[in-house]
Amino acid sequence: MALPDTPPVVPDPVLAAPPVSPGPPPLRDILHTAVSHGASDIHIRAGAPPIIRVSGDLWPLDLPELSLEAAEELVLGAIPGDEERRAFLVEHECDFALTSAGIGRFRVNAYRTRGGAAMVLRHVKEVIPSFEELGLPRVARDLALLPSGMILVCGPTGSGKTTTLAAMIDVINTERRCHILTIEDPIEFLHRDKLATISQRELHTDTLEFPRALRSGMRQDPDVILIGEIRDPETMRTALQAAETGHLVLASLHARTVVDAVNRVIDIFPVDEQRQARASVSESLQGVLCQHLVGSADGNGRTMVLEVAVATPRTREAIADVDKTGGLQDIVADGAFYGMRTFEQDAVRLVMSGDITVEEAEKVVTRSADLHVALRRAGYREQG
Repeated sequence: MALPDTPPVVPDPVLAAPPVSPGPPPLRDILHTAVSHGASDIHIRAGAPPIIRVSGDLWPLDLPELSLEAAEELVLGAIPGDEERRAFLVEHECDFALTSAGIGRFRVNAYRTRGGAAMVLRHVKEVIPSFEELGLPRVARDLALLPSGMILVCGPTGSGKTTTLAAMIDVINTERRCHILTIEDPIEFLHRDKLATISQRELHTDTLEFPRALRSGMRQDPDVILIGEIRDPETMRTALQAAETGHLVLASLHARTVVDAVNRVIDIFPVDEQRQARASVSESLQGVLCQHLVGSADGNGRTMVLEVAVATPRTREAIADVDKTGGLQDIVADGAFYGMRTFEQDAVRLVMSGDITVEEAEKVVTRSADLHVALRRAGYREQG
């Protein structure tokens, strides 16, 4: 199972017939190999060997292609509980957490593709990274230590939202004597009590659904509530009520930018509720962190590029008034005093410091031409 430093490319299937395998390799061996190569994700499906993601790129392992039977065996063997197995067999998809002794924890989504079983396993590091290791600014720490309100951590799948939220919870756990309640699907990072006491609840294992767990959680004397992901109006409505009644609520949301995040929150509600929702969000929202991961300039891992909005009278007004929400981007760009920044501003900072290349910076900005203008103003001179 040993691999070279650079995972090999699978031969062209037209030129090389797939080898015949008597059975799938043990999942534990696949996970061990993937983790030893620094993989963030492992893809298992029929018709291909196990594939790993390293520093953002996908590499096939030097193993035989998996047959339909082998993929089915690996997926069903990984599913830990009857409820998850039933969901997979009936609904053809399920989420669960998997722990392999001596290797680590994984967040898993099992699904079907072309009739065959498949899954993607996300490696969750057991040690919660610090703000410094993640590249999070001081304002993220300040937001985490607020006594109440709502904080949203946004970004696409695989952008590190869960890790950022875990780091924020760890800061609260270290510095506040409080009760932290988390509702997750599934639990990824395991938190141990420090100054705070922490109750972690997992969907399908400890509770049936996010809204129900959140309503029940309000009676469990929480000071801080973490919601793994806000997906529906009822969860958002209850989360806003919690924020309005003196709790600190942290949640993740799939959104690309701060403006997208605000619009996404409002659009969760039915049209006839959106005016009131804007008022509630403008009062409760304390901050939005939007993040993307891009390749580091030295080729060693990935670097976070961040857009940050902080609640000020101007940002609250822009959220409350639909006609002014479009101007929120300019407010963020002008809010450096409060710790705010746009993706373009952060990308320029990282290019100037040598942490990322211009090509990687272009992946996270809306208009690359504006990025190049900002770089020239900052004194950057392109090679060639």
